[in-house]
Amino acid sequence: MRKGFTRVAELYDRVRPGYPQAMFDDLLGSAGPGCRVLEIGCGTGQATAPLAESGCRVVAVELGAEMAAVARRNLARFPGVEVVTAAFEEWPLPREPFDVVVSATAFHWIDPAVRVTKAADALRPGGLLATVATHHVAGGSAEFFAEVQDCYERFDPATPPGLRLTAAAGIPRDGEEVRRSGRFGPVAFHRYEWELTYATAEYLDLLRTYSGHLALLAAARDGLLACVGGLIDGRYGGSVTKRYLTELRLAQRTGRASSAGTSITSMTCSRSPCRTVPVDRKPRLSGNRTDGVARVSGAGSSAIGAGGGS
Repeated sequence: MRKGFTRVAELYDRVRPGYPQAMFDDLLGSAGPGCRVLEIGCGTGQATAPLAESGCRVVAVELGAEMAAVARRNLARFPGVEVVTAAFEEWPLPREPFDVVVSATAFHWIDPAVRVTKAADALRPGGLLATVATHHVAGGSAEFFAEVQDCYERFDPATPPGLRLTAAAGIPRDGEEVRRSGRFGPVAFHRYEWELTYATAEYLDLLRTYSGHLALLAAARDGLLACVGGLIDGRYGGSVTKRYLTELRLAQRTGRASSAGTSITSMTCSRSPCRTVPVDRKPRLSGNRTDGVARVSGAGSSAIGAGGGS
């Protein structure tokens, strides 16, 4: 399924929302003085731009040839960015280690037997692993996201009956995989809540880029989208608001650290809700602020109706 995005690379580039700029500020603020970055699963390249704008050198590895081609076009003005078309699991690591390994809501697509250990191998001692997950959480047009489950149950038989969104506070912080590897220190979490409002056509285009929807048979997908669109137009005035939770998970590689190494302490958001921050709908590739693409996590189209979709 992770190759399915290549079918809609241009649409993906156009409609996927951005990450909060505060997330990049927190990431770079934790990374220390070095800024040689390996990005795993860069998609069409938008998540790379804030790093490049900050002066980082980035090697971005992307499995899908069509996605990588769009990324190269988007990032052509950054001489310090190289986009490589390859599966991260098979890509040979360069001899020079990286200061930061970033995976912007792509880490769940990488083989679990490889992803953490190979990320550690790619980092210098004291280097930073930064993974991003984005969740669709309770809030926004809450009645719509409850009612739209009828569409999913009708057109996708894998949909669990009565599926409902989880509040941001109920999304678990999961650092066990990183801790279990024995290659990293304490895991830190930063969280950001934000909302976007979509007109009917915009929301349907967004759904067309989710892996679960792409995996449906054409007739079922067309029926589902018609049902969702009819509901938005007929009962919700032609627009809906979706609430997102973006989580940045940080961990520092253990081992003999250089004198420039930065210490990462375990951190979670102490406020309820966590910081609510502005996010641009479309990544900007110029100016001082550039927001990246958020690939919403979740497996399967049924989860997209009430929970999110990758």
